[in-house]
Amino acid sequence: MGMLLEFVKQDKMVPFHQHLELRFRILVCVCSWIRQFSSSSSTLKIDFMDLTRPHTWYPNARKKSRKVIVHVGPTNSGKTHHALKRLESSSSGIYCGPLRLLAWEVAKRLNKTKIPCDMITGQEREEIDGAKHKAMTVEMADVTSDYHCAVIDEIQMLGCRTRGFSFTRALLGISADELHLCGDPSAVPLIQEILKVTRDDIEVQSYERLSPLVPLDVPVRSCSDIKTGDCIVTFSRRKIYKLKRQIENGGKHLCSVVYGSLPPETRTRQGLQATMFNDATNEFDVLVASDAIGMGLNLNISRIIFSTLKKFDGMEERDLTVPEVKQIAGRAGRFGSKFPDGEVTCMDVNDLPLLHSSLKSPSPVIERAGLFPTFDLLFMYSRLHLTQSLYQILEHFEENAKLSSNYFITDCEAMLKVAAVVDELPLGLHDKFLFVTSPVDMNDDISSQGLIQFAQSYAKQGKVQLREIFTPGTLQVPQSQTALKELESIYKVLDLYGWLSFRLEDSFPDREVALTQMAICRMLIERFLETAA
Repeated sequence: MGMLLEFVKQDKMVPFHQHLELRFRILVCVCSWIRQFSSSSSTLKIDFMDLTRPHTWYPNARKKSRKVIVHVGPTNSGKTHHALKRLESSSSGIYCGPLRLLAWEVAKRLNKTKIPCDMITGQEREEIDGAKHKAMTVEMADVTSDYHCAVIDEIQMLGCRTRGFSFTRALLGISADELHLCGDPSAVPLIQEILKVTRDDIEVQSYERLSPLVPLDVPVRSCSDIKTGDCIVTFSRRKIYKLKRQIENGGKHLCSVVYGSLPPETRTRQGLQATMFNDATNEFDVLVASDAIGMGLNLNISRIIFSTLKKFDGMEERDLTVPEVKQIAGRAGRFGSKFPDGEVTCMDVNDLPLLHSSLKSPSPVIERAGLFPTFDLLFMYSRLHLTQSLYQILEHFEENAKLSSNYFITDCEAMLKVAAVVDELPLGLHDKFLFVTSPVDMNDDISSQGLIQFAQSYAKQGKVQLREIFTPGTLQVPQSQTALKELESIYKVLDLYGWLSFRLEDSFPDREVALTQMAICRMLIERFLETAA
């Protein structure tokens, strides 16, 4: 869903109400000025639907003439490595990535080299004394402070229909002397076009893959043909565990498992285990994974094997796109590892033509970037139109926003589902917006019910005790994939509580209880993964 709330200053995760006090005073003054000016001038019209100049939303960044270096190239080309080396050598800096796992890895890397670095996500904050560097998820990008150097990873995601606006915000809003953008060449023309109005100096650095990636002409027809260092990629939990069983039943290999709905910390442990899976001293020598490996996991994989080149994207089953095939296939082979040369193939011979053509094709040029109005605009619109219905406000912006040809309005479907719920509660616009922008999966019954109960309790009592909704000590090791999915959903609810507790500390006081139960969930999930065969 993203975290639109981070348009409000989040460089220090103080209680949400303290931000609102300041913003409320400012916005009331602005609205009063607008009404006074409007009453004295019939010619003035404030069009809050006009989103054609989003670069003006970030005056701090516009004070600088930034040097923007765009690092583009395929996976395993060293583009991100070069940007991070510049970050390490800077006096202050910020890293923004699409995954919590990436923020964790960068913070760990900098701290290991004796460069104090905070790790900040919507649900977590690990602060290091004296740190002048920060590694964070892109939704948390700090657009209020000044930095010497900034890195935005996977910048091509500015074209994502749901999260693209966060990358656009970081691109336009981060105030840094040097801004390093890492990603696919397909994003370069759009970046250059967007930054024409910012006075930034743009330089493009292209990279070639450091080691070969060879697409094979023959498929892997049977699990008996799996060998040490292989990673088999599929796109559902059921198929992942089916492949794991088939491979392990052969008696020659043990498999690690990585997929997207695992808690981030569990994926971290699995990622570390997977990093060692091709070590002769380690018993886990094969990886079975979803496309979660496409970003953020630096693995020593010899061969990527696609079990299929089709995936269900939430709306339909479709062929993988050219960028998706390249991103996943590129994880095979790693410069300086035991398997520097990578290979890629499929299990279905009929998929080989699509695999080969995708690897030879350039990624389609990204034509537009995601955009969403700041909270200030939404708030002022509500004041002038005398409405507290967040659903109506979001729907109006989604349908009527005026955009330049470089942008599209972000997909509001998930937010509208939450807005329909919270509009029925006696909450102010600020609180509604908080719940609407929280990281909740409304397609998950348990997760959505958790949000509803949190919002109802908050509206009724002003305080949400976790123990009123969740009973500690009741979690157990799942005995089936259905039970595993339920445990993952419970983890999402606890994660949501933690997110809310950072923004409404007084009203969500049981953060430590939530964190403890999340740790138990991770342990139980890991135990299931270790034994499921």
